[in-house]
Amino acid sequence: MEWEAILIEWIQSNMGGIGAVLGKIFSFIGGERGLLVLLLVVMFCWKKEAGRRMALVIIAVNAWLPMLKTLVQRPRPYMQHPDRVKPIALVDAEAAADDVAAQGYSFPSQHSASVPAAYFTLAREGKKRWLGVLAAVLTLLVGLFRVAVGMHYPTDVLAGWALGFAVLGFFALLERFVPQDWLRHLIVLVIALPGLFFVRTAEYFTSLGLLVGIIAAIHYEQRFVRYQDTRNGWAMAVRTLGALVIYFGLNTLLKLPFDKAYLDSAALGALLIRTVRYAVIIFVIMGIYPKLFPHFETLGKRRSAA
Repeated sequence: MEWEAILIEWIQSNMGGIGAVLGKIFSFIGGERGLLVLLLVVMFCWKKEAGRRMALVIIAVNAWLPMLKTLVQRPRPYMQHPDRVKPIALVDAEAAADDVAAQGYSFPSQHSASVPAAYFTLAREGKKRWLGVLAAVLTLLVGLFRVAVGMHYPTDVLAGWALGFAVLGFFALLERFVPQDWLRHLIVLVIALPGLFFVRTAEYFTSLGLLVGIIAAIHYEQRFVRYQDTRNGWAMAVRTLGALVIYFGLNTLLKLPFDKAYLDSAALGALLIRTVRYAVIIFVIMGIYPKLFPHFETLGKRRSAA
């Protein structure tokens, strides 16, 4: 709608350099890596079960919404209005701005859905009023700045907020009426699978891989690892930093056997490789890597004894 383009153009012409920086910061908070850091801190530094619930909700949002995006196929504002709207915070900074496979479609806003899904789940698990306030503030700011950076129309954000809360409600119903973990996980995965037949964007295949990987990791860890929550500050730091090293290291290593141009294409084979890559990465981080956690518990103790 024309009024949306006019509003974005006005915001960008008046927000200045600070607004652009804030837009990138809030885009990071609601994006893949920002949410990954949040999940690692919650799961490895606070409460394992809370982290698992958050992971499933966040990844489900990001696996389900690209299917709706592909059905609607609404171009991003800067794609429809290149002379009026600037792309300040691209989804994939290394890809061309007009590459739909890399940048995705506009409606609805995944950032706007992911943030309430993540932070209101955190507020529910933490049972603290200030967490609820934080969730509300971040939900508002991330959505507003996705408009400001030219990545979404206001109606995309409104739809993203609505869908984010709808997914929270759906998960609450699943937990109430489906007591078996494996069955809940299967339902979440089955809902995501139809996208294989018609979605051809990187965000969908990334999230599908993460969904497969986190489900496998949860069941593997419950059976073979069973790591404990920690209150050792040194162990928390090493757990989180180690996971980030694994994430970036494996993401680079698993790309090496393939041609970069092919991996960056929208070919189904390349997208499936992306799915497998992210499934392996999240399985290693959430399933196998925690086997090392008991060794980290000695770090602070040795330092204190010395």
